[in-house]
Amino acid sequence: MRIGLQGRLFLSHLVVMLVGLISFILISRATSLHLFARHLEEMASIGHTMHEIREDLLMGFKVAWSGSTAWALVIGGLTAAALSYWVAQRITQPLTEMDRITRQFASGNWSEQVPRSNIPELAQLSRSFNRLALSLQDVEERRRELIGDLTHELRTPLTIVRGYLEQSMTDSTALSPDITLLLVRETRRLERLVNDLQELSKAEAGQMPLHVQALALPPLFDKLLLRFESQIAEDGPALGWQCDEEIARVLADRDRLEQILVNLLGNAIKHTPQGHITLSAWEAGNQIWIAVKDTGPGIAPNELPHVFERFWRSPLTQHQYAVGTGIGLAISKRLVELQGGQIAVESAIGQGSTFRFSLPKA
Repeated sequence: MRIGLQGRLFLSHLVVMLVGLISFILISRATSLHLFARHLEEMASIGHTMHEIREDLLMGFKVAWSGSTAWALVIGGLTAAALSYWVAQRITQPLTEMDRITRQFASGNWSEQVPRSNIPELAQLSRSFNRLALSLQDVEERRRELIGDLTHELRTPLTIVRGYLEQSMTDSTALSPDITLLLVRETRRLERLVNDLQELSKAEAGQMPLHVQALALPPLFDKLLLRFESQIAEDGPALGWQCDEEIARVLADRDRLEQILVNLLGNAIKHTPQGHITLSAWEAGNQIWIAVKDTGPGIAPNELPHVFERFWRSPLTQHQYAVGTGIGLAISKRLVELQGGQIAVESAIGQGSTFRFSLPKA
């Protein structure tokens, strides 16, 4: 059992007092007897009356006691001071090391960690500090990734817009309807990117207000499929849903749940030019699971861990179908987590994909 900081401080003070007291007693006893005996020897060599002997003995005892007390105080004080310094060093050394590593963190060096202390309170402080450092390091890495991804995403549309505008200025000709449509499409893409980034920022910061209520899923599924069916070409994928009409209600924010399903359905439609897309739901314990399954090209196993990352798009599909900003799935994941659920994906090349997420049952 390790002793805590409070216990260590109490014991250290107790030990210092005991060391000082024991030193005082031992040194006083040893030196006072020696000094008194020497005084008696001096008296034995000189003849004195009884009164003189009595006075001389009292004076000798006082001198011996004063001398022994002085030596005891000096030696005991030095011993206690040395012990106190050693105990203080044992306590302050981890704090000094923590201060040094904090300065390293402030300069951007995240490679070091605070060593674990034998004192439970300082060990807990070290663990908390290291967790904070790892969290800050993760935030810094995400910031760098976001800047890099954002730079990449902005470069293409800006280059296209600038290129056509510079060409128009050089040739002194009006832009054709096709080029104008292309420029409008690219500016809308930039607008979607800005809006999605704002949504993602709010979701990741937990600053998105939620109005949780009990929602019935079948009417919501009907509404969403009618909305998407009007946007699908005649030779496009067939939409449908499978769900028990008596399924329990789900606890969720209506707008955010619709946003999640719109992202998942829109993603499935973009990657399923023909085939089937099925929206389903089922109960599992105290959770309601909702899934969007498509018959698209699927996702390679080594790409599945990256599906919910910002700006990620599969190399097999990003040039094949219309794509968005690459943030929709990241937003969906965070919205699910904010409502107390979890999200996952199952897929294989040539066998389509299934995105499923859970939410609490009402």
